[in-house]
Amino acid sequence: MRVVPAGDLALSVEFAEEISVETNTRVRALEYLIQQKGVPGVVETVPGYRALLVYYDPSATSYDALCDALQPLAAQTESAALPPPRHIEIPCCYEDPELGFDLVKAAERLSLSPDEVVRLHTGFEYLVYFVGFVPGLPYMDLPERLTIKRLDTPRTKTPPGSVSIGGAQCCIYPLDSPGGFWVLGRTPLKLYDPGASEPVLLRSGDRVRYRAISRAEFDELAGSPARSGGEVKRD
Repeated sequence: MRVVPAGDLALSVEFAEEISVETNTRVRALEYLIQQKGVPGVVETVPGYRALLVYYDPSATSYDALCDALQPLAAQTESAALPPPRHIEIPCCYEDPELGFDLVKAAERLSLSPDEVVRLHTGFEYLVYFVGFVPGLPYMDLPERLTIKRLDTPRTKTPPGSVSIGGAQCCIYPLDSPGGFWVLGRTPLKLYDPGASEPVLLRSGDRVRYRAISRAEFDELAGSPARSGGEVKRD
């Protein structure tokens, strides 16, 4: 573990040079411990795959003082008990090529049938490592069999709700944005709603499963007045 400055208002606590559940668990554990201890001067924390970015108020603490406060907490991250994760079900329509417009080509690239891709994608429980790139976009893991090279030419616009894979990652685009992932389907859920009490639907540490739905169910859920556009199950 090492601590490095990130400008004059933040520092980064880096745990490893790898993407792994174990490393990310330590990142989330440090964030949790900072929140529980109420570390003076900390104004925001931003988890990533392998590091935690900690913003602080320089009028309330100094870089050196914050480093000293975080060192003993970082040492506890291997044994800290985190709260139980939220389990969230994401409905996704794969069957309509208008929504899952890369499914057939992705299946060909993976030497699988489209049905096999859907079966593998819906049969896995995903970990949300962190949220980034654009507001509300979750970076999740992926079944090894679905690991796929990203698009050779990224598209300039990916529709909101696009459930996508690229490399060893799965994500859902919350907004119209550029992207280099293969779009397998689309969810009617709103991943980002700035008018909601909780604007971002998913957060680091969530466990996610996808449920295949028909185009008719997609349209019905998309027309729901709820911010989610459909049902979200949390345990």
